[in-house]
Amino acid sequence: MITQLHIQNYAIIDEVVIDFSKGLNIITGETGAGKSILMGALNLILGERADTSVLHDTSKKCFVEGVFQIEHNKNIDLFFTSNDLEFEKEIIVRREISSNGKSRSFINDTPVNLSTVKELSLFLVDLHQQFDTLELHASSFQKEVLDAFAENAILNEKLRNQFYEYSIVKKELLHLTSQQEQANKDLDYFQFLYDELIELGLQDNELELMEAELKLQTKSEYIKQQLNAVYFELKNSDQPIVSRIKSLNQQIKSIESYHNSIGQLSERLISTSIELKDIADELEHIENQLQYDPQRIAVINDKLSVGYKLLKKHNVTSTSQLLAIQTELQQKIHNYTNLFSAISKTEVKEKELYKVCIDIAILISEKRKSIIDDFSNKVNQLLVQVGMPTARLKVDISTVTLSQDGFDEITFLFDANKSNKFESMSKVASGGELSRLMLSIKSLVAQKINMPTLVFDEIDTGISGEAAKQVALIMQSLSSKHQIIAITHQPQIAAKASTHFFVYKEEQDDKIKTGVRVLSDEDRIFAIAKMLSGDHPTTAALEIAKEMIHG
Repeated sequence: MITQLHIQNYAIIDEVVIDFSKGLNIITGETGAGKSILMGALNLILGERADTSVLHDTSKKCFVEGVFQIEHNKNIDLFFTSNDLEFEKEIIVRREISSNGKSRSFINDTPVNLSTVKELSLFLVDLHQQFDTLELHASSFQKEVLDAFAENAILNEKLRNQFYEYSIVKKELLHLTSQQEQANKDLDYFQFLYDELIELGLQDNELELMEAELKLQTKSEYIKQQLNAVYFELKNSDQPIVSRIKSLNQQIKSIESYHNSIGQLSERLISTSIELKDIADELEHIENQLQYDPQRIAVINDKLSVGYKLLKKHNVTSTSQLLAIQTELQQKIHNYTNLFSAISKTEVKEKELYKVCIDIAILISEKRKSIIDDFSNKVNQLLVQVGMPTARLKVDISTVTLSQDGFDEITFLFDANKSNKFESMSKVASGGELSRLMLSIKSLVAQKINMPTLVFDEIDTGISGEAAKQVALIMQSLSSKHQIIAITHQPQIAAKASTHFFVYKEEQDDKIKTGVRVLSDEDRIFAIAKMLSGDHPTTAALEIAKEMIHG
């Protein structure tokens, strides 16, 4: 419940502090005194937008603060946790609007954005303003009403959770099937490219090695000649170099004893002789190994020809790049193959989740249908009570596509004159009729769920007499379990107040300002008498007012 509303510098309000009580809080006052301005200020802390035109004095900021006493409940706990706010039983919501139009919002002195305030307001206040009955036409609202009366909260939450999982799996399946459509186009082509590379059977660096081997093969005779010539000079000529070095070494060794460095030079000649002999042997080995092979050349040419075509086809320049493409193609083919399996598994999961959702939706639908008659009868009884004896409400349920709310399309139909021609409420119900219908519905729903503070801004428009009395009785009944705040012009409703606030205008410093005060019992009698008979109430009006309050 809201315990206090503090307003500074808003419209024609300089400053007021209103301490609300439990039960039925009634606000009355003359037309233009500022009653609706109070609702405008309340709207600010419920997340509505505002501009600098609301500032009473443009030299200072506008300030509206509401204090709410809240018991723990699941929705509010979740709200404070998800928004990283510390929960307290006393919640203070504040809104500040500076002269330059900048707006700031706070929850328990923590700065928050406006959408956060608006989200919180859904758990704090149910605001019903004059002619604010559009939600009655909304299928979502009608569904919420019926579910509240059918006590479907647990089933609805279960369905929402299951439908969320189902939606995720369905979205995943759509994504997979979309991939499959592309896969069907690509798979054959990728398989063709992969088979080309597999058929070529490349090894690491093979094309580069083949190019080198082909170059060697095509020049093999010339190379053999050169190798043989060098080998010949080293070992087989008339004066082979290896033999001559040995001979030269003998000559040096003959003078080794005459100079210290000659021994070292002799050793170097021996090493050179050995190295040249090894070189000659390797040259001979290479020359013997190197054989011109036309068939091998043909094989190399064929493979290189295919390899070059694939290099060009894939726009790469090396064997390693072709092998990387081969691996990539293999992975794509593997993924596409796995895709078909994934689709099959996801289809099974989707069907299972859909069945779970359908089963829950059936239970919800059965409970809705089971209470339609009871709900309609109780609403119609209340309509008689509030002065609409010929009006009737009918609930129509049809089947639509499954959603998180089930598969029922719920429509409230209205017949104002017992004509048995039930039509959409927007076509056959007046503003006053819709207001009383909304009050009747909310009074029933409030018995089933823990609704927040209910605020009614002139819901009694267009009614009087016995109808106003019955509206007052309904509101009084509601106030036994819920805090009610109501702006009214009807004395019958004002007389049922737990706390009666009077809004007035006065002139201060050549300016018109709005004030609010709590009426004593005596003041209430006088105020209600004025509502009955005018500014100068008669003795009879005063007696009637007294009887209305205490009777």
